Amino acid sequence: MSNAKVLPLLQPDVEPCCPPLTERPLTADEAERTAKMFKALGDPVRLRLFSAVASHEGGEACVCDISDVGVSQPTVSHHLKKLKEAGLLSSERRGTWVYYRVEPAVLAAMGQLLTKAAAA
Repeated sequence: MSNAKVLPLLQPDVEPCCPPLTERPLTADEAERTAKMFKALGDPVRLRLFSAVASHEGGEACVCDISDVGVSQPTVSHHLKKLKEAGLLSSERRGTWVYYRVEPAVLAAMGQLLTKAAAA
């Protein structure tokens, strides 16, 4: 008999919803959500951390594996928190370590936002 407990996955606060910019103007809500994501990636340290998680095997990385970005550990934690708040990363505590993973739906939506709309 196993004592394993299945935990539900938490959804990010930011939901991808925006069409390509060339398709139609964004609504105020879409623009606000999208700006929050791009603002989070506008910092070089955050972009490096996001890239480290995204490029890590399986798209998931322990904070212990991605902390070497030239800033202190508390600053790394601050930047990871900002990426989580923007809905770009999710996390899970395993023992003493926290593992971060990229939210693929959000990443795909951001990429789609910047692509040209398909010709009809």
